[in-house]
Amino acid sequence: MKNTIYIFSDGELKRKDNTLYYETEEGGRKFIPVETTAEIMIFGEVTVNKRFLEFLTKAEIIMHFFNHYDYYVGSYYPREHLNSGYMTLKQAEFYLNEKQRLALAQKFVNGAVANINKVISYYENRGSTLSENISSIDILKDKINTCQTTEELMAIEGNIREQYYKTFDIIIKNKDFMFEERSKRPPQNRLNALISFGNSIIYTTALSEIYKTHLDPRIGYLHTTNFRRFSLNLDVAEIFKPIIVDRVIFTLLNKGMLKAQHFEEKLDGIILNQKGKEIFVSEMDNRLKTTIHHSDLDKNVSYRRLIRLELYKIEKHLMGTQDYEPYIGRW
Repeated sequence: MKNTIYIFSDGELKRKDNTLYYETEEGGRKFIPVETTAEIMIFGEVTVNKRFLEFLTKAEIIMHFFNHYDYYVGSYYPREHLNSGYMTLKQAEFYLNEKQRLALAQKFVNGAVANINKVISYYENRGSTLSENISSIDILKDKINTCQTTEELMAIEGNIREQYYKTFDIIIKNKDFMFEERSKRPPQNRLNALISFGNSIIYTTALSEIYKTHLDPRIGYLHTTNFRRFSLNLDVAEIFKPIIVDRVIFTLLNKGMLKAQHFEEKLDGIILNQKGKEIFVSEMDNRLKTTIHHSDLDKNVSYRRLIRLELYKIEKHLMGTQDYEPYIGRW
């Protein structure tokens, strides 16, 4: 399995012959193992040049950039080596057919809600009082398949997440990490900063996995395909946010691995400091590499691999060879 390289400090990415390395402002060097690197995530102020980017293209390594609030701002997306005109046409066909688009979008939301319920039920079974939240989500869930438009579906999905976020304070039980309300761009408290940071990482992870398929990341179904650069990765990420991002957040906070000292005020918002980011991405990376038994394949696969398998299922759905059913976690 190839790895993700995370860069937090300022410096320069360079190429020397057939090797890549990162040079900090202080002059320190860290070589990047090209053969085992799938993507590079940049959180610091980093300089690159044309020779470096040419080598990334040759090695098929994607590079993602995040701003000072840790929001995803763009990617160096090498020339798609698996481009398929046929698959792009099928994606566009399903998008332009309102009935087909809505049906696929409903699958994404149903998958996301099923995984939300798995997470909530896990903590309900371990003593957290969450029955009212589960009931509220179940009532809203019944409306998913009756939606007539994707706009209506997005509204229902937003209401479900609002109910879901109400469980966070009950699950975490930490006065330093109260949810209050969802805030972003910029996040107004520590918990919102964690949610936004984790979501940014899962969005880019899904984008990197799309690169290894015949799918075009610009054509999504739940999230409208418009002037936004990518949207399919946002669709797929909805399914995995509860069982990857949210579980990482609960683990880090309930085990005391992240504390108030790992955050700082930035302009008019709250973000993780460098140490906090390092702790978070380490746990996130471990989660993506964690393997579970896949009953259909009868073998163990990583959570990152599950994302790729989800994309293969979407391809089959678009080609008409197998109806798409979203991945549902075991808890």
